[in-house]
Amino acid sequence: MHDIKSEHAINDALDRARLWSPFLGLILDREPLIARSLAEGRLDLVASSATPDMPVAKRLRLERRAMALNVAIGDLAGVLDLTAVTGALTRFADHALDTAIRAAIEERTPGADPLGFTAIALGKQGSGELNYSSDIDPILLFDPATLPRKPREEPEQAAVRIGKRVVELLQARDGDGYVLRVDLRLRPSPEITPIVLPVEAAIGYYEAQALPWERAAFIRARAAAGDIVLGQRFLDAIRPFVWRRALDFGAIGEIRGISARIRDHHSQGQAFGPGYDLKRGRGGIREAEFFAQIHQLIHGGRDPRVRAPATRDALARLAEAGWIGTDESQALIDGYTLLRTIEHRVQMIDDRQTHALPTGDALDRVAKLHGLEDAGALLAVLAPRVAATGRIYDALDDTVRPAFSHDAVTLEQDLAAAGFDEPEPARRRIEAWRGGAYPALRSPAARDALEAVLPTLVTAFATAPVPQAALLRLDALLERLPSAINIFRLLEARPGLATLLAAILSHAPTLADDLGRRPNLLDGLIDATAFEPVGDIPALEAAMRAGEVGSDYQARLDHVRRVVGELRFALGAQIVAGASDPLQVAAGYARVAEAAIGVLAGATIEEFSRAHGVVPESELVILALGRMGGAMLTHASDLDLIYLFTGDFAAESDGAKPLGATLYYNRLAQRVTAALSVATAAGPLYQIDTRLRPSGGQGPLVVTLDSFARYQREDAWTWEHMALTRARPVFGSSGARAAVAEIVRGVLEGDRPTRDVVAEARSMRADMAAHKPPKGPLDAKLLPGGLVDLEFAVHVVQLVNRSGFDPNLGTAIDRLATKGLVPPTLRAAHDVLTRLLVTLRLVAPDAVPPGPATEELIARAIGVADWPAVVATLASTRQDVRQFWAQVTGEQDG
Repeated sequence: MHDIKSEHAINDALDRARLWSPFLGLILDREPLIARSLAEGRLDLVASSATPDMPVAKRLRLERRAMALNVAIGDLAGVLDLTAVTGALTRFADHALDTAIRAAIEERTPGADPLGFTAIALGKQGSGELNYSSDIDPILLFDPATLPRKPREEPEQAAVRIGKRVVELLQARDGDGYVLRVDLRLRPSPEITPIVLPVEAAIGYYEAQALPWERAAFIRARAAAGDIVLGQRFLDAIRPFVWRRALDFGAIGEIRGISARIRDHHSQGQAFGPGYDLKRGRGGIREAEFFAQIHQLIHGGRDPRVRAPATRDALARLAEAGWIGTDESQALIDGYTLLRTIEHRVQMIDDRQTHALPTGDALDRVAKLHGLEDAGALLAVLAPRVAATGRIYDALDDTVRPAFSHDAVTLEQDLAAAGFDEPEPARRRIEAWRGGAYPALRSPAARDALEAVLPTLVTAFATAPVPQAALLRLDALLERLPSAINIFRLLEARPGLATLLAAILSHAPTLADDLGRRPNLLDGLIDATAFEPVGDIPALEAAMRAGEVGSDYQARLDHVRRVVGELRFALGAQIVAGASDPLQVAAGYARVAEAAIGVLAGATIEEFSRAHGVVPESELVILALGRMGGAMLTHASDLDLIYLFTGDFAAESDGAKPLGATLYYNRLAQRVTAALSVATAAGPLYQIDTRLRPSGGQGPLVVTLDSFARYQREDAWTWEHMALTRARPVFGSSGARAAVAEIVRGVLEGDRPTRDVVAEARSMRADMAAHKPPKGPLDAKLLPGGLVDLEFAVHVVQLVNRSGFDPNLGTAIDRLATKGLVPPTLRAAHDVLTRLLVTLRLVAPDAVPPGPATEELIARAIGVADWPAVVATLASTRQDVRQFWAQVTGEQDG
């Protein structure tokens, strides 16, 4: 790069370097060609006096010296910004490490390909942020199957010898200095392990034994040198260890603990001024890094957007994703940029690995090297940035609370003061936990986590309608857990989540049971997005497919079950928290189910076709009916499905094990049903009901579109046509879905047998009432005047008038009302009954009136003032529906 402006800036930087940096002045004297090129305004980051015939170590030392000089002058001149500076330093480190690995292998096994040995860069090398005097912190790994070695040499011995030679080539000093300092202590158990580890052993360690802080270290990991393919395979294998959907707040506590220990250990460098530690001091570089990493650990498992290795990139992405404030992000980025720049100035003085501002005249030299007048001017520039970073990082301490006393009397007093009306039994329960009542509470770490979270738990559970009852449900949850550490740490870090947990345990036995089976469901509620409507179907399908590349079929089933479980739990929590209308939640349940059908049916077809191929010019189509067809589910809804296939029933599949089309699709549909219903290690999914298929349970599981159409047009009963009013294709190509929808439309609009729809509907409803009575006095579905009566009446009107069809019952009522075929009040009745059904499935699944506090929750959910208003609204709504049913069928309302 060369222009008049940069030439002037570079020459000014050269003057400052000679005046105030003994190290840079010495290099300028030893590299006259580079000095002359710089004086002419030219930067060349790869030029050096090294020649290819030099020994590797000497060549790398000369390359490093030339590169550092060009980068330093470009930095001082303002021609290179911080990103360019750290990028150039990192690229050289990668090059040097890779060159050393190749040289070490070539020396021992001439001509061998440099395979089977890789370096994983951590720290600032991993994130592309090296400074002038950084160590590099690689983890060295080898593959015994591909590592070049001498005859009769064990792979482990060869790997260690290569590793030692690599370190020697990079660290050895002579008159030209050294290449890089290498620190191998970030490898697993460095006090007992060799410096190079077998890759499979390393994967096993990180999957099962690694310490919490090691997760944070791998946020910035990168395959940097040697066998990059091997390195990437290792990183891919341990990615679930780094980016966990189930949060381990112990890792966050560990990082915070490191920060506290650094502050304490470097207390002399905390006070801002001469001697201040730019890296470790309060408000320094490391606090910006830790702030980013803590938020990445919290959110990165669920939000891949924030998985940026570099600190400033991570802060920017966290702000873009809404996890931290834009102002916070910019303040930390500005502070980090300035402190890293001044850190470079400090290191340029004497090429020392230091991060502390000097004192006395030496601080003036740093200021002048940077282009400022004196130390006072430098401190004035730094002070506001340091203060802002320290203030933002300190705000993370807001969640730290003192533990309760171990003294039983004091604990009972604390419980009473918090609002427990029965503090004595609550105290005994907590004392039992402290005594290790359950396996999950018996480790020292679990007891420590319990003590840390007790203030949060007691405060939150005191707000429950019946604190003691909520505490007993928590006790039942703890009894089933293999470990309570993570849930305690999560609640300690998110006190608001503890309040929501108390509400769930108090009001929603269905969700409490789910949580008892899968405690990590609570993780999904840590941010506000859990209380927003779930995404559209393509977005949900993308989340359910995330990470499936390379996964086997069983892993894909497990992943979908985890995602669906988290989403359904979050949707239920929205009702408990009063964050969403139950009608929106019902639609959300249905979108989640439709996405699961799409992903699992697709995965099953792919798996099935490996053995049996595909049937040419044919495909599976899935038709949803009932509440799934209407896209309004409850937490407990079954999925009513009909399986169909297009094309010729006499065709045959083209795989290694061919099957006739009918047998092919019946076996495939059985597997799709299993994929949607069978519980795996990740939990259950949906109950699937296929009894609405042609000929019911006596008919084949799958039929052709032609057979389906013929049956519906010629043989189906009224109840089957009533079911068809809510039919909706949910899987298949757009063309196939359109073909099925056209069949349904034709049948509903009159291409069907003439029957006495009213009489048959009346008879069916009587049979249902006799065989399936209401569960209790709040059964919004089965009570006279409930949802079933409403559905029957609407479907009768639709079939008789051949009009107002829509799979969604509410939309169908609107269409009929527009035509004057149903009273306008019927939509309000539908909404009241649906809201009540969706809410009761969570909080009163037995349809019996719950306690007073849960009654308030139900009133809020259906939009009335109090429980008497709930009772009155249900009664008047049922009366309206009964009157409409009587009007449609001619039955007397009684």
